[in-house]
Amino acid sequence: MTLTEKINHDIKAAMLAKDSKKLEALRAIKSGLLLLKTGKGATDEIPQDQEMGLLKKLVKQRKESAAIYREKDRVELAEEEEFQAAVIEKYLPEQISGDELREIVKGIITETGAESMKDMGKVMGMAAKQLAGKADNKEISMIVKELLG
Repeated sequence: MTLTEKINHDIKAAMLAKDSKKLEALRAIKSGLLLLKTGKGATDEIPQDQEMGLLKKLVKQRKESAAIYREKDRVELAEEEEFQAAVIEKYLPEQISGDELREIVKGIITETGAESMKDMGKVMGMAAKQLAGKADNKEISMIVKELLG
């Protein structure tokens, strides 16, 4: 089942359950997927890395909004954003933990033959492809800098 099919199925379930909060998050995902599908140079199928990128972007937007709302003492709005982020995160693959991520990055560094910070681009490019949706690029970048630095 593709991500689009899962989302459509879950939208129907949320509508039947009259779960408007979850429905709002699911419709945001569907909207993003439709934009990817109809965008310039798009094909009928959306590559998985683009789907994961979209989901990560939506989660990041929700978390940033929630942080701003919390700064402004708008707890009810922050909770709504955090709920939507949690719903969207369920469609992302399981995130890789710190130690496991460090081992994968070490393997990539060995595979690319990287020796210094000059090689960071090669390592990050390969890591981004291999770990798409499974780890945060900021965390990967910190580990790469630590290991190459």
